[in-house]
Amino acid sequence: MPTTGFLIRHVQWPLMEALKGNRIRPYMKELQAAEHLSAEALNVQQREKLVKLLDHAIQNVPAYTALAPDWSKMREMPERFLQRIPVLTKAHFRQNADQYMSQGLQTKSLIANRTGGSTGEPTHFYLDRPTVERYEAARWLGLSWYDIRIGDPCVMIWGSPLELNAQQARRYRWKERWLKNRMMISAYELDERHLEANLRLIRDFQPAYLYGYTSALHALATMMLRRGMALGIPLKAVVSTAESLHEHQRQTIAQAFDAPVVNEYGARDGGIIAYQCKSGSMHAFSGNCYLEIVDPITHIPVYKGHPGALLVTDLHNTVMPRLRYQIGDVVALSDSACSCNLPFPLLASIDGREDDMFLALNGRYVHGHYFNHIVRNMDSFRTFQIVQHEPERLSLRLVKEPEHFLPADEAKLLAGIRSALGQVSIQVSYVETIPPASSGKSRYAIREFPLTSALPLE
Repeated sequence: MPTTGFLIRHVQWPLMEALKGNRIRPYMKELQAAEHLSAEALNVQQREKLVKLLDHAIQNVPAYTALAPDWSKMREMPERFLQRIPVLTKAHFRQNADQYMSQGLQTKSLIANRTGGSTGEPTHFYLDRPTVERYEAARWLGLSWYDIRIGDPCVMIWGSPLELNAQQARRYRWKERWLKNRMMISAYELDERHLEANLRLIRDFQPAYLYGYTSALHALATMMLRRGMALGIPLKAVVSTAESLHEHQRQTIAQAFDAPVVNEYGARDGGIIAYQCKSGSMHAFSGNCYLEIVDPITHIPVYKGHPGALLVTDLHNTVMPRLRYQIGDVVALSDSACSCNLPFPLLASIDGREDDMFLALNGRYVHGHYFNHIVRNMDSFRTFQIVQHEPERLSLRLVKEPEHFLPADEAKLLAGIRSALGQVSIQVSYVETIPPASSGKSRYAIREFPLTSALPLE
């Protein structure tokens, strides 16, 4: 809505900056200024931030204070020093999270976060508002490359927060609509019989862009093409996030919505890492993060162009610094330059991180994140994997969290699955670990048959 967007840009955000100290736009200006630097100047800027972060971590974070003698000798070589720090896995961080909190902080003043990630294994961590605002600034910079402005209307193919009660859910939707100019269509339930109604909602809202899970956007686009239906309004972009975007998905989404498909790459526990420019390249925001690509077994750095495990060092997270944090993705860096002339380093490929869409007995599509949202709010389970062998037959593998396990949570989880999929058969097994796939990527949601509707269209 033009009026809502105008008020957000010219009234709401200035008030937030004046009254609450919001700094998303100033941080965005910093990133925009970096667009005009040379690659060498950008590297110098990144190195200065890395030194500052290491100074803080070694002085204030218990997990790193023992490195002080080595740091004093290698402070002029921060990149080489960083490589001497052991890789931080999610499992190690989970077991020792208190060792990564900066001393002297009160958690009540911080932003608590929790993610299941692509593995389904919940990870608890803290951020401060400036760090979160840096993430948002990176997102808005990437969107600005497509002439999308703060406050422009957006339809999200996303997940509604399951843990909210009815009153909280209404408040959430009100804030999304009037404070963020966003409307949400649930990615957990996409029903082809309601396709026309969903498209009508989108048309009536008149969004500048769509934003959503890759597989959900692809499922919606596939239904549109199968029914010969078009959106019928111009979009500046369709932004795909949270999962790997494969070329066949990009083509289907672009054809259905007649708009450029933009890949956003990030993680709840890693921030907004990269955005795709109009020339098609994935640019990493090196002013916000320091990236390394290493062999997943030996942790030795790999050459550019070769895929490996991605390690992320958030350059602004001084609350709970995670140096060389392995987020669970397989990525390759590129040594090429982009024709768009942006100086930010390029990602050559992003592998893994694809959540499956499941098929309910009534013909609806259910996004794999649905199950993750249920489990990640239960302390009983460390991780899980759900496999849909056929529409009516599933396997569920669970790894207990021994100190917090409640038998009632299993019943609650099964009820949640059947609420989404129908009265399916679920074979439950408890295991010690869930090994990764041959690709090295652990997947919590797997569908073993083609995703086609089981019901005739009405």
